[in-house]
Amino acid sequence: MAAIWALGLMSGTSFDGIDAALVKTDGESVEAFGPGAAFDYAPGEMEAARAVHRDWRPYRGAAAGSEAAATLARAQAEVTAAHAAASARLLARAEAALARPEVVGFHGQTVAHAPDDPQGGWTWQLGDGAGLARALNRPVAWDFRSADVAAGGQGAPLAPFYHFALARTLGRGPVCFLNLGGVGNVSWADPEAEGPEAPGALVGFDTGPANALVDDWMRARTGESCDRDGAAAAAGRVHEDRLRRNSIEAFVVRRPPKSLDRNEFAQALEAMEGLSTEDGAATLTALSARCAAGAQAHLPKAAATWILCGGGRLNPTLAAMIAGQVEAEVLPAEALGLDGDLMEAQCFAYLAVRALRGLPLSAPATTGVPAPMPGGRISRP
Repeated sequence: MAAIWALGLMSGTSFDGIDAALVKTDGESVEAFGPGAAFDYAPGEMEAARAVHRDWRPYRGAAAGSEAAATLARAQAEVTAAHAAASARLLARAEAALARPEVVGFHGQTVAHAPDDPQGGWTWQLGDGAGLARALNRPVAWDFRSADVAAGGQGAPLAPFYHFALARTLGRGPVCFLNLGGVGNVSWADPEAEGPEAPGALVGFDTGPANALVDDWMRARTGESCDRDGAAAAAGRVHEDRLRRNSIEAFVVRRPPKSLDRNEFAQALEAMEGLSTEDGAATLTALSARCAAGAQAHLPKAAATWILCGGGRLNPTLAAMIAGQVEAEVLPAEALGLDGDLMEAQCFAYLAVRALRGLPLSAPATTGVPAPMPGGRISRP
């Protein structure tokens, strides 16, 4: 298959907006990067979706005709409409750049992720791929995680296959891509392997909380959405006793495959009770850094370079803490000519083309699925 332009869309667990980006790919190599942008949600926008995101329990299995079902329907419509609007804005730029996407990769908005539920693993992303295909008048690949979970995998992370393609583009390896979103995830990639699904090519897993706990702490204490520039953490003191009051260490030492829901370690926030804003931020930032560095114990061999992407790479306090604990060169994605903000959106553009081709999106070493696993549903207008 010849390389085609694809549009990728991502709304992460921070629920602050939509990232959109174009990639030209055949689903194996990356030929070119096109325009990309972040589209923030306006104040008051996505109210129903935010309600479902805050607490999904009343909405899962809501009875038809109930108030919960009506709220869920509004949430689905909000997510789909917001992604259609973001796509339309970027598509206008893409046409000017002569980059006309032939498929859209639509991740949707995760509200819950429970692959280890003893009653049967599941994952839930809001968004209607068929509706988005009609709105954009082009094919949409979506529902990327469900097939993996149904087959016994974690359904996450899905970025490692894209990171493998980037490692080949960079011509260096093995490397680690460390994505610092609400939850952290790492991809160890050896670009010398035959392909991303080949044994020894990849290891990928969630590392633990990255920005989620610090963001929630700052929002509760100051009303700010995050610790901007890591300033509060830099001014605070790490309280080691508070780090011993949570169960995150058990997750860090657990062998992969493993993945997380954003709110899985909310009790770590409770352990910060009574600290100043600065000390709480410093302690939670140290926790995130130790979770990331703890990934080293699960890698096949050391990586010479760790590449930081996601919003957390812009927090110099977090980045410095990680660099102080990782036995490798630690660089932001931009130092290697990559876009650390748009990498996840680019990933779903890449995975959309793989879904079109019926190629695997995950493998035993990335999600724990029994065998390399295709995924994604294709909706056509």
